[in-house]
Amino acid sequence: MITIGMNYQVIPGHEQEFESAFEGVANALNKADGHDKSTLYKDCKQAGNYLIMSEWSDEAAYQTFIRSDAFRNVTSWGANNILAGRPSHQVYK
Repeated sequence: MITIGMNYQVIPGHEQEFESAFEGVANALNKADGHDKSTLYKDCKQAGNYLIMSEWSDEAAYQTFIRSDAFRNVTSWGANNILAGRPSHQVYK
């Protein structure tokens, strides 16, 4: 089991849109082989900062998902519409 931390900075004023879009991300994650669960966290001290923590059976399953069309479609929309910068991902083993 590994945990992935996906960090996002959202353009001011788009926080609710990002939070709502997480439902679509969660649906895609839940269909991915090797995915166990994901949770969205909101930074209460710095507006627009979010973290998605995901648990996976192994890193290969996560890598397969982030190369998928489902992930690409969700992230392309976010990058073009509501993210202030490129997300960063951290693997915790």
